[in-house]
Amino acid sequence: MSDSGVGEEIGAQGARARALAVLRVRSRAAAVALLPAAAAVVLLVGGATGRLTGGSWDAARWAVTGVAVAVLLSAAAVAAVITRARPALSPTVEIAERSAPDLYRLVRDLADRLNVPAPSSIALTPDCDSWLEDRTHPAHARADAPRTPGAASAAPVLVIGSPFLWWMRVAELRAVLAPVVAGTGPAAHPDIAAARRFVRGLDAAVALAGRRDLGLIRRAALGLVGRIARLMLRACAEHAALMERGVASAASERAQGVDYGLRIVAQEQVGLAYAGWDRLLTRVALPAWRMGRWPSRLDVGVVSALTELSRRDRLAEGFTSRLGERPACDLLEEPGAVDEAASLLAARLFHGGPAVSGPDWSPVDWQQYPEEVVDRKWRTEAARLHRVLDDMGVRRSARPGDPAGEPAGGAVPGPTLDRVMAHLAGQGEEAGDRLAAGISAEVAREEAETPPPASAMPGSNTLPSTTTDATAPTSAPATLDTTGDALALRGTDPLPLFPLMPPRTGRELLADHVTAMVCCAAVDTAGAAPGLDWLDGPALLMDGKRRTDLAGGVLSLVEDGDGEPLRMWLASTGVRPEKPVRLV
Repeated sequence: MSDSGVGEEIGAQGARARALAVLRVRSRAAAVALLPAAAAVVLLVGGATGRLTGGSWDAARWAVTGVAVAVLLSAAAVAAVITRARPALSPTVEIAERSAPDLYRLVRDLADRLNVPAPSSIALTPDCDSWLEDRTHPAHARADAPRTPGAASAAPVLVIGSPFLWWMRVAELRAVLAPVVAGTGPAAHPDIAAARRFVRGLDAAVALAGRRDLGLIRRAALGLVGRIARLMLRACAEHAALMERGVASAASERAQGVDYGLRIVAQEQVGLAYAGWDRLLTRVALPAWRMGRWPSRLDVGVVSALTELSRRDRLAEGFTSRLGERPACDLLEEPGAVDEAASLLAARLFHGGPAVSGPDWSPVDWQQYPEEVVDRKWRTEAARLHRVLDDMGVRRSARPGDPAGEPAGGAVPGPTLDRVMAHLAGQGEEAGDRLAAGISAEVAREEAETPPPASAMPGSNTLPSTTTDATAPTSAPATLDTTGDALALRGTDPLPLFPLMPPRTGRELLADHVTAMVCCAAVDTAGAAPGLDWLDGPALLMDGKRRTDLAGGVLSLVEDGDGEPLRMWLASTGVRPEKPVRLV
């Protein structure tokens, strides 16, 4: 046997041993539950045979029998909750075989080469990760899916990170997926499968007991179940972790014979894709999401972001030369529809947007992004800045030539950058703190007035979330069919599961708003234009080139009350701070 074969066998044996350890926890719990019943049987048999008679034995017999009945009923209730509680389901975009036959063929060929069962289906996640997910629980079945015997033994679903499909080449994707697909072999082992079901059931029961929308009686009853499940989960947690480590080790050893050399190179692409994806979400997508717009081609955007990163970073040189090879997204029949569905799911996961488009939640193409997101963002923030100044009683700027800083004839000029600069530079840190606090309060008020995102809207093609299991910890999956039943969104509510950024401080908000005001003035008075930088998000373009030297002057004004650096920048670029700007 080769070294890889020996390593695989060692990993598989370790995983099976740990699986048995997990199952022993279940057996011990059952034994503890049966112990009072066994004692009651001994006492009852002793009484029936005339050996254990008398007043004290009769009292003990009835007391132990009562305890045994109570323990058995409690154990049955706990077992029922653990069995029926629906484990968490990762929100994904399901890919039917007819919408990606080449991708299914690649995965099946890979499974054949690895000599493991092929995954039952393929789904995409808007993240830089891939894994196998067991969806054999009855509550996970689609309402329109046919029920077939033996479904409990179905192979797990292969979940692939959607950025991989657009950034990686076909050969690289195959190399990256090899150790993941190899995990279907250990997943088919009865002991490992049983141990995983037990652990998932415990985890789901704990989550169910922690729900806040339960009534008083159910909360009290499930509180006991949750404590018992948590106790068993702690008892088997280490064994379960070591079991999964053994499964991963065995899968990795098995996959060494398939594209091993290419996998080393492909792993570099995984790290690069993660860096570009993170920048794209936090710098580019998040500003749009906050405005009720969701970029509909995020995966296409990650290619542009990573290409730009390769251009700027010498460590990434040479990666763009791969772009001449066949991209993995060519394995999809309709990559545009898949990208749109993954982009919408990303907005739900990381921001909490609705599951479908609406008047306040609409898609935006990259070509429209500068005008419909960047420009609107600047003008919205500039309008909020002047609204707070109005509430604070700060006078509007006078027109040039007006005496004593008073508007001529009582007329109030439009919002100007001069007004902002004069206020911050005139009183320094105190003025900045008051303005920052006012902006923070205004932002909080607007967010509080925004209705919470809904997972389904009337008249949409989204199935409403309903609970099909009385003990389910979360609502049933919501499904969005975008191309018949070939492409669907599935997941658990509520979302978002992974908020991208912590709340911004008042000073950060103030700097953003002053920057927005400067950009509005540059667009309206100096011929500048809103732009998009793939790594940094909204950008100010002058003469077709991005200006990156604005931040220093804004920070000097906001942090130190020193407006001179910003005024020098305005003079050098031809921006007129005394001119009114157009707001939203």
